[in-house]
Amino acid sequence: MSNGFAPARFDVWAPLAKTVELKAAGQLLSMEQSQDGWWTLADPAAVPAGETDYGYLLDGETTPLPDPRSRRQPDGVHGLSRTFDADAHQWADGGWQSPGLNGGVIYELHLGTFTPEGTLDAAAAKLDYLAGLGIDFVELLPVNAFNGTHNWGYDGVHWYAVQETYGGPAAYQRFVDAAHRHGIGVIQDVVYNHLGPSGNYLPRFGPYLSAAGGNSWGDSVNLDGPDSDEVRRYILDNVLMWFRDYHVDGLRLDAVHALQDERAVHILEEFSAATDECSRELDKPLFLIAESDLNNPRLLESRDVNGYGLTGQWSDDFHHAVHVNLTGETAGYYADFEGLDVLAKVLTEGFFHNGTYSSFRHRHHGRPINKERVKARQLVVCTQNHDQIGNRAAGDRLSSTLGYGRLAMAAVLNLTSPFTPMLFMGEEFAASTPWQFFTSHPEPELGEATSAGRLREFERMGWDPDLVPDPQAESTFTNSKLDWSEPERGDHARLLALYKDLIALRRQTPELTDPEFASVQVEFDQDHGWFILRRGRISVCLNFADRTCTVDAGTGRLLLATEDDAKLDGVLTLPANSAAIIRGQG
Repeated sequence: MSNGFAPARFDVWAPLAKTVELKAAGQLLSMEQSQDGWWTLADPAAVPAGETDYGYLLDGETTPLPDPRSRRQPDGVHGLSRTFDADAHQWADGGWQSPGLNGGVIYELHLGTFTPEGTLDAAAAKLDYLAGLGIDFVELLPVNAFNGTHNWGYDGVHWYAVQETYGGPAAYQRFVDAAHRHGIGVIQDVVYNHLGPSGNYLPRFGPYLSAAGGNSWGDSVNLDGPDSDEVRRYILDNVLMWFRDYHVDGLRLDAVHALQDERAVHILEEFSAATDECSRELDKPLFLIAESDLNNPRLLESRDVNGYGLTGQWSDDFHHAVHVNLTGETAGYYADFEGLDVLAKVLTEGFFHNGTYSSFRHRHHGRPINKERVKARQLVVCTQNHDQIGNRAAGDRLSSTLGYGRLAMAAVLNLTSPFTPMLFMGEEFAASTPWQFFTSHPEPELGEATSAGRLREFERMGWDPDLVPDPQAESTFTNSKLDWSEPERGDHARLLALYKDLIALRRQTPELTDPEFASVQVEFDQDHGWFILRRGRISVCLNFADRTCTVDAGTGRLLLATEDDAKLDGVLTLPANSAAIIRGQG
């Protein structure tokens, strides 16, 4: 969405203001209203070039407000903005060739808990490790500026600014440059469906929000009401900022089902069109991945058949089917996912709920995927992620309840599925540290409200409220940091070695990245607990039972087994809670 007006350095959209003054470089400067509610400096030369702290005084107020398009908030979200020259960085990633979203392995991480330091530079120092693991893309949880020192990132209020405690925008550019140097792409998680509860000054400038149709996090963003043209442009410009100024390869769009948009051209379709245009401009693949719980393949279908044209979307049904079959947990939204038949349907159809009745929602849900229009690899799947761990009462990982055998089975299912696999940081070595919900709201009343709201969220899942840690406690944050001594010992090291072998096998085996649903076949026996996923000549065999089983998997060569005593001799002998991968003859 564009009206042809390109904002200059200090231009600001404030259609509700009668007067606007800029406080910058020790001066108070008048601004003039130009067009469509934009204000520009009466004397643009009055502010010297270079780094400048600044803010806006609206209608005679004495406290300056930060810029809605601020690139830096060095003194926090309530302080003055600071200019940032995105062109000052000397990029060294000219040789980087992004593979696009082609079924490669994604690694999701939270900067604050990935390393002890919790910064972009510290994360960059771990890129050798990620490259050795075989990761294709690292996906960063939101980095836009939020109030406080630590947060998941979904309480951001300055969408254009990189959180200072992570290192700010210059550190972000260094991280992306380093990732590309290691042969790893970068996906940035962005939040356009709501803003955080502290430091959101957008409503002071204009009608950015709409109380009508609010979501579970508060007022919705004004995507389709009066003056929404500029609100949409504010978001679209932000999408393009990540691609142009920070060289990211893809964006993960948070909770797109919470985007309230009744326009004929949905904002997601505009995202898609703008991303494709930018891809042509920069001459490199760029992509968008939506988080959606709608099970609606329209998100993935091309715009020429009235789809939204997004490259990919998260698919929770795979996670739920794997989780239930490995853990036996059937509370809350897991209730519908028990049984190997559910896993079989997810692997062959993409969605489990594709027009079927959802007992958790008390209604029918989803629609079938048109396999002529949607490829299997457009679904991004996982066995653990920040939501599925962090939104549990205690933030407990699978490693807290499952032993090596079943953790290995989860790895095999994820990395041999027809979808695009994603890992959550530490999953690959069975991290024993939890990943809990943490905040650092400076306002006591907001901290108390967050803690109380957290307890209410778990009522439907039937979890013990006594297990829920206080989000505001410093220990909740520090306990969630990875322990980097673990990958070197015991079953942690054993699982890490398996993940490396599986990722290497996926890269070397074309059948495992075949994007077509038609290439997927399954066989299973619920009573005896065995399951076979066939991908061309590759057979992925799993034993969910607590006893050894034999499976007629055909003749061929054993490529990988999670237990040493698996044997292929006419039939496959699989130990309890184990998996094996076979290449058939032919």
